[in-house]
Amino acid sequence: MKNCLLLKLESRKKQLLLLGVLLIAANISAMAQRGSIELHLKGKTLLEVLTTVENQTDYKFVYNNKEVDVTRKINIDTEFESIDEFTSTILGDYNVTVRGNNIIITPKTSFAGTNVLMSQQPAQRNVIGQIVDAETGESIIGANIWIRESARGTVTDIDGNFSIPISNNSTVLVVTYIGYEELVIEVGSRTNLGVIQLKASQATLDEVVVVGYGTQTKESVIGAISTVSIDELKVPSSKISNVLAGRLAGVVSVTRTGEPGAGSEFYIRGISTFGANRNPLVLVDGIERSLDLVDPEDIESFSVLKDATATAVYGVRGANGVILITTRNGMEGRPKVNLRVEKGFTGPTKLPKMVNSAQFAELYNEASNSNYYTSEVIDHYMNGTDPDLYPNVDWVKSLYDDLAQNTRVNVNISGGGSLARYYIAGSLYDEGSIFKTEQANTYDSSLNYRKINFRANVDLDLTSTTILNVNLANVYETRRRPGASMGDIWYYAFATSPNAFPDRYSDGKFSGPQSGSGYNPYNLLMHSGYANDYWNSAQSLIGVTQNLGDLVTPGLKANIKFSWDAYNSGTITRDFNPQQWLATGRNELGEIEYNETNRGQESLGYSRALDGRRTYYLEGSINYDKVIADRHRIGSLLLYNQKQTNYLNAGDGIGSLPYRTQGIAGRVTYSFDDKYFAEFNMGYNGSENFARGQRFGFFPAGAVGYLISNEDFWAPLADVVDVLKFKSSYGLVGNDQIGGGRRFIYEETIITEGNNYSFGSTGQYAPGRIRMGEPANPYVSWERAYKFNVGAEIKFFNALKIETDYFHEKREGIFMQRAGLSDLVGLSTTPWVNVGKMENQGFDASLQFDKKVGEVQLSALGNFTYSQNIIIDNDEPDWNYKYRNRIGKPYGQPFGLVALGLFESQEEIDNSPKQDFGPVRPGDIKYLDVNGDGVVDTSDEIAIGYPAVPQVNYGFGLNAQWSGFDASVFFQGIGRTSLFVSGGSIYGFTSGSLTRSAINEDVYLNRWTVDNPNPNAKYPRLDIQNNQNNNRTSTFRMHDASFLRLKNAEIGYTLPRKVTENFYVSNLRVYMSGVNLLTFSRFKLWDPERGGGEGAAYPPNRMFTLGINVYF
Repeated sequence: MKNCLLLKLESRKKQLLLLGVLLIAANISAMAQRGSIELHLKGKTLLEVLTTVENQTDYKFVYNNKEVDVTRKINIDTEFESIDEFTSTILGDYNVTVRGNNIIITPKTSFAGTNVLMSQQPAQRNVIGQIVDAETGESIIGANIWIRESARGTVTDIDGNFSIPISNNSTVLVVTYIGYEELVIEVGSRTNLGVIQLKASQATLDEVVVVGYGTQTKESVIGAISTVSIDELKVPSSKISNVLAGRLAGVVSVTRTGEPGAGSEFYIRGISTFGANRNPLVLVDGIERSLDLVDPEDIESFSVLKDATATAVYGVRGANGVILITTRNGMEGRPKVNLRVEKGFTGPTKLPKMVNSAQFAELYNEASNSNYYTSEVIDHYMNGTDPDLYPNVDWVKSLYDDLAQNTRVNVNISGGGSLARYYIAGSLYDEGSIFKTEQANTYDSSLNYRKINFRANVDLDLTSTTILNVNLANVYETRRRPGASMGDIWYYAFATSPNAFPDRYSDGKFSGPQSGSGYNPYNLLMHSGYANDYWNSAQSLIGVTQNLGDLVTPGLKANIKFSWDAYNSGTITRDFNPQQWLATGRNELGEIEYNETNRGQESLGYSRALDGRRTYYLEGSINYDKVIADRHRIGSLLLYNQKQTNYLNAGDGIGSLPYRTQGIAGRVTYSFDDKYFAEFNMGYNGSENFARGQRFGFFPAGAVGYLISNEDFWAPLADVVDVLKFKSSYGLVGNDQIGGGRRFIYEETIITEGNNYSFGSTGQYAPGRIRMGEPANPYVSWERAYKFNVGAEIKFFNALKIETDYFHEKREGIFMQRAGLSDLVGLSTTPWVNVGKMENQGFDASLQFDKKVGEVQLSALGNFTYSQNIIIDNDEPDWNYKYRNRIGKPYGQPFGLVALGLFESQEEIDNSPKQDFGPVRPGDIKYLDVNGDGVVDTSDEIAIGYPAVPQVNYGFGLNAQWSGFDASVFFQGIGRTSLFVSGGSIYGFTSGSLTRSAINEDVYLNRWTVDNPNPNAKYPRLDIQNNQNNNRTSTFRMHDASFLRLKNAEIGYTLPRKVTENFYVSNLRVYMSGVNLLTFSRFKLWDPERGGGEGAAYPPNRMFTLGINVYF
């Protein structure tokens, strides 16, 4: 343990040392070398020359075309040694100011320092102001301020300040800047306009999309890619996966639990395989990592790649879709500090409600057709006069609080100079639970989750063409929990009868049932000891990007990156089992008499478990992007990667060998005149899981697109339909995951066992044996996914944008065990083969609307996903009745009996097909004889309902901003999904023990009884025996699990800049938000997203949060 700690400290020291060196470099005030510029242009306009320079360099030109004549012709055929030489030669008639990568061009008649573009018109006064970013409060350099219907204007200086002369009070100013919405200001009599906030344009935010191993402009993307605004992910939660539901078209996400630190299950376009791996690939800065380890504040972009064109470059890893996360980098400028603090209060959305002791006694008497509980006993339960002998325990209230607390703090700083840029962040998330604790304990058994994130991203310009990127991150997670398992605590909380025993006797003794009759859930929670879980993930990434434009050809870049990730986990358990008693009555003195039911232990036990792994990743790539003759754009990518993972605690088994993958990826893109697009992607990967000859796979994909709105003939419609694009793709991607810890499936396994075996006719015995385990299969290969996609994008009135895609996927070669192999073959283990087939198809769509109505900025968004899969081949044997075959049905399709209601009389039972599950009485469930053979048995089970993973997923929201106030709501829903209620609290008295026979209150209120023989009752008659007829999967126990939920609502207020600047604050926003506020569903017993069973698990949470977000 000491050595592990020393290694961790040593690793941390190295990270901090490297970070310190890079941060010192960030403060060096040195000008990077300017690269050469080669121009061979004759008869070209200044605009074309500037565009060419932008393509060859990282510089962008900022100017107003009313004051800079970009149409004048230029003849040039030379090479400039630096950008300074270019500006002095070509732009000598103008003022030129270089701010980072921005080159600001203004006429030489501008006022010094303020860049005011003067005309000879008289001015009465100067109007001054400052332009800042509305979100961050940072100054905007080079923003344009113009007098409407005039050529007069100015641009802001390095601090965002401007001054402009005006002649009268009716002057109207127009403020514009690339990437921001235009702002119109009526000056009136003012001379100081104060701080003017520009809001980022959503169209520009979407302009660049992160794709596999690169980026593309939005208009050139012809693959199926969904993106999401990062602000939508900044919902209070410990894990990003918990906030994805309904946010992105094509993403299916379900939150089954609200347990602190737990995440959600999510899929891209549903489930396309019944093989070992159904989860998408998640890449953070190009490295495969956990989605839930990333802090939302650190994210720059979030993309979901859905079709073959988008994912083919990942080859073997791309079959289930890809999620790309890019973390934030620093920007040149003064240090910018952002602080976010949130305090939240959480509680369960909905928990099952159970009967009390008097109701329980009534139900048992009814089920047993006896007077087991006398009226006197029931009165004791009701009046609570003797809770030790006649307890009436609401175990939910006894164990759980109504609210828990959580805290979130994030602080980040970014900035840099011309040589280096940095982004450094740290965050803390602390989440409590609704579990109660007992203060008298000498230890803390409460449930709590805490996560600490640290990140440092540094970009260093080694030369004008060479950039070094270093990303360091560390995530430290801890969870404190009771010594008993979460499953046991929840199960016994809803299984233990309310009259079994008190949570604790009045004299302080611990209560508990007789041996074999269960556990006291109060003891499991409060007095089972405690356990501490630890997870630590140290991540590092170093990369170098070399611009080869000067050395080889313009547009050519090379990149190499290496990452090293260390993951460690551990659990320390201090278990405890107290001495327990069960009251049997009172003696003559009125004192309680007890039986000891558990001797317990005197002190806490101790155990420890450790695990860890190390992952190394190497990648090298060459990118080319070139515009030829202003109409032809060609791009290409060639990439090599390899990865190795070592598991530290695998012992001497097969898992101790390194896990290795290797691959090549390529891409070629072409566009003509920004109207016609074509793209080819490929991945070529090797996997250790397959034999020679099967080890490498080639995965190609292609796509075409047509941006019809860029055609000249579209001009008359451009004011109505701004964008109209059609696209289609087809390709092959793969999956090499075989699951179950299996490796080298082309080799057979040999198993040694110590059991005796007999041989010969005389029954001779010999100790020990060796037998064949899993047979070898040298022909096993990749699971292949053939994906087709066709889609369209359209935008109306520069406000309403709609994207929609139809997709179809056929999965072949799914890795599975033979199901139809006869026992006569003589194999103890059936072989694994590539025989499974499955199809998945559907469509997804997204909508976005942005419009300013008066002073109110409105926006709306929505998305919809429908996906349905069917099994084509699962090697199952032919059934006597075809309707029992799972082929042709969705994966996860429930099968069960069709209920016709409840039997009303013995005569009806006698005249109905025999139900072959045991004795049947009036009030029992009546089933359909599907095959008509006169007997209802398992042969009559057919496909009923929908799978647990919803086939329909959607979300929609509204947002409004006005005068510093903002408000938003977001709804999320699912459809075409079913759940089945089951378990003792639903069936009633199935455990064989009165101690574990709690009943859901809904059963008490809506059951069939002799006094109320309703054939349409919600629940059948109760029985003290395990009624095999009623306790079957059927439509009677099936419920629609669809719901619509008010997922998020938030209101906020941003203080005026004139107020905050007195405290050296550039922007300050306070807000209040809520999560899972309302749920609309036909299912009422518990939260439908929790799923089926009896609801005995930690439910999804409802949360209220107060927060403040400050920029310094």
